Amino acid sequence: MPTLTSNHDLRARLNAQAQAVGFAKMGICAPDAIAQAAPRLRDFLGKGHHGQMAWMADRAEWRENPAALWPAARSVIMLAESYTPEQDPLDILAHPDLGAISVYAQGRDYHDLVKRRLKALGRWMLDQPEAKGAEIKVFVDTAPVMEKPLAQAAGLGWQGKHTNLLGRDIGNWVFLGAIFTTLDLPKDAPEISHCGRCTACLDICPTRAFPAPYQLDARRCISYLTIEHKGAVDVDLRALMGNRIYGCDDCLAVCPWNKFAARARDIGYQPRVGGAELASLAALDDAAFRARFAGSPIKRIGRNRFVRNVLYAIGNSGLPRLQEPARAHLADLDPAVADAAQWALARLNR
Repeated sequence: MPTLTSNHDLRARLNAQAQAVGFAKMGICAPDAIAQAAPRLRDFLGKGHHGQMAWMADRAEWRENPAALWPAARSVIMLAESYTPEQDPLDILAHPDLGAISVYAQGRDYHDLVKRRLKALGRWMLDQPEAKGAEIKVFVDTAPVMEKPLAQAAGLGWQGKHTNLLGRDIGNWVFLGAIFTTLDLPKDAPEISHCGRCTACLDICPTRAFPAPYQLDARRCISYLTIEHKGAVDVDLRALMGNRIYGCDDCLAVCPWNKFAARARDIGYQPRVGGAELASLAALDDAAFRARFAGSPIKRIGRNRFVRNVLYAIGNSGLPRLQEPARAHLADLDPAVADAAQWALARLNR
């Protein structure tokens, strides 16, 4: 049976291996380390701030208590992987003829890249003498796991006022992954907030999606509206979306802690899409959309929702030459797309 000393040695080697395979930071917490997350989640759901994301309410008991997700687990290994952009993602907002795509979606799908690294690290760990007979489960944003509270409990960073995880040595451009294991590994001390009096992330939000620091009303968040929201977006919010057609990076981009952000190490995060002309994006049919965004997380929202977003951006562009791309969708079979085309034309004609 592994001893306390041997598990400390395994933890040190595991941390070195995590760095070797490409993670920016590793921390470990107990599965029951986020008791404070349960009331916060219930308050979030009770206020309806999750909008159409019914999956957040489903199996809420597992989200609240990771120990219930897999009772045999004794440790949660949290990993942060950096995707820090090389250029300011806010620059494109000054180009109304182009579509702004969130940095995380400009490269290959992070689910695939992070999970591949998690599995490699997990296999390495199980090959160590101290891990004989141990089991693992890996998660990347596809299971009822509250990665951000777990990451804070594991000492990777803290959930900032924009509710995203950030760290003093990694910034906030990070993906999170988790390895649940039956091994009882040494735990890290949780991190505390170092946001101080800074409100840069709250002040820049175009739609005022933060009712208070450390709280998010997803129904007003541009990332939610462009990715998760089905059907037409509320008219009052469309003009505030600008040329953001998939996600929004405003609150992440202005965080002062990004001066310490770790650089992206995986070439897969290099931009493959983004900054394309709205006119060409509006012309995509289903086949062309799937081909253009193969291997990208953008593909999962489908052509109709994507073109709807593009038409909102066209309406916000103030460019009369984009009337024709919008007019082509007035009779679109998708009601939200046809409605977006009509709205865009009305804005441009005005």
